Amino acid sequence: MESLPPELSPTGYLAEVRRVLEHVEKTQMDAVLAAGALVADSIAAEGVLQAFGTGHSEALAMEVSGRAGGFVPSNKLAMRDLILFGGEPVDVLNDPKIERKEGLAKRIYELAPVEPQDVFVIASNSGGNGVIVDLAELVVEQGHKLIAITSLEHTARITSRHSTGKKLKDFADIVLDNGAPYGDSVLPLPSLGANVCGVSSVGNTVLAQMAIAEAIRLLAERGVEPPVYLSANAIGGDAHNDVLEARYAGRIRRSAS
Repeated sequence: MESLPPELSPTGYLAEVRRVLEHVEKTQMDAVLAAGALVADSIAAEGVLQAFGTGHSEALAMEVSGRAGGFVPSNKLAMRDLILFGGEPVDVLNDPKIERKEGLAKRIYELAPVEPQDVFVIASNSGGNGVIVDLAELVVEQGHKLIAITSLEHTARITSRHSTGKKLKDFADIVLDNGAPYGDSVLPLPSLGANVCGVSSVGNTVLAQMAIAEAIRLLAERGVEPPVYLSANAIGGDAHNDVLEARYAGRIRRSAS
């Protein structure tokens, strides 16, 4: 019996979110545990979690860096780093297709406070744009472990825009599938002839937080005190966070958040 198409409504969207969560639980647990182990190994070796995404996938980088309950040793790398730290003119980001350009990722990497033991997580729903593939290739060449978060359904249906013909998943040590469909959106709008309301950010966030939970669990199991942020708006949060940020001075940069 064929399932009915999703309903264009708030409850219809919630039903699709439940589908994503079920997909993650049923198909991604082994990969999540492996990703958590890579992060734990890096943090235990005084590494930093370096996170990157373009477009709406930049939200994933913000999700895993510099927030309450997450790792203090974490950085959000972004296209705007070219301006904030690289001295490029502000209008360099006016190009709406800048994420498709090759050659920019090397500069973003060079501007970051990266050390060999750092682990990278890169998010891209399509996994085929120039900056994403460039950075994935570069971090692997530099010996870093790489966790990719992508839509396996979407990336399977596109042609890479990178000159190598490769995609983000081709370079990753661990691939996490966010469960988003081709095109990301899930609710039908017949007048548009397409769907609306994307779910990739939901899948990305859940996968990332699950991996972080596993990394923290592993560190605690090993007797390593996990270096995590407390809420700056909770009593004692600032004092706790200041001590840990001082420990990672020069390795993390909160001004880019």
